Amino acid sequence: MPKLRVHNFSLSFDGYAAGPNQTLDDPIGAGGHRVHDWMFATKAISDLYGDGTGHAGLDNDFVLDGDRNIGATIMGRNMFGPIRGDWPNDDWRGWWGAEPPYHHPVFVLTHHARASFEQGETTFHFTDEPIEAVLDRAFEAADGRDVRLGGGASTVRQDLAAGLIDELHLATSPVLLGAGEPLFQGLGPLPRYEITRFVPSQAVVHTVLTRK
Repeated sequence: MPKLRVHNFSLSFDGYAAGPNQTLDDPIGAGGHRVHDWMFATKAISDLYGDGTGHAGLDNDFVLDGDRNIGATIMGRNMFGPIRGDWPNDDWRGWWGAEPPYHHPVFVLTHHARASFEQGETTFHFTDEPIEAVLDRAFEAADGRDVRLGGGASTVRQDLAAGLIDELHLATSPVLLGAGEPLFQGLGPLPRYEITRFVPSQAVVHTVLTRK
């Protein structure tokens, strides 16, 4: 049965997915880039976006797992871009340039309507439907494969509270941000979930939560 999965969701040690004061020039907030340093040091990401000198090993294996058997992605608007409120125009087409890395349908959660568009092999759809309805659309588009929930923190928190996520992979860095976008704030106990993997690398601690 297809699953809703979260992969490589990076957190600071004090539970923040992004730092404070997010801007166009600093979209992950002050200091937020540090929680993602582990990922850009892997071979998979370095080959895509860096100089190709990244390393293999445990962290790289987790990065690669995030792309296996994925047929559609759901993300919050803040992950799609920095613009808030009404779209001033259709010029903003994401952070990823002419060829986004998804190569499948992407559903962007937003309260502000916008027409779907294709960018390379990726089609972006914009929707204000309830998260359950969006998940149904994503599963249909994935055609038997799994759906990836891409973030940000608010989007993952909503789906986690509703018990919709089947697997949640967190990568916790030895970084203290002190403020920003928290993941677990207000959730309380999570009786539907259990920790099924807890393993450190030299850079982060990988934790997998699985729905019972």
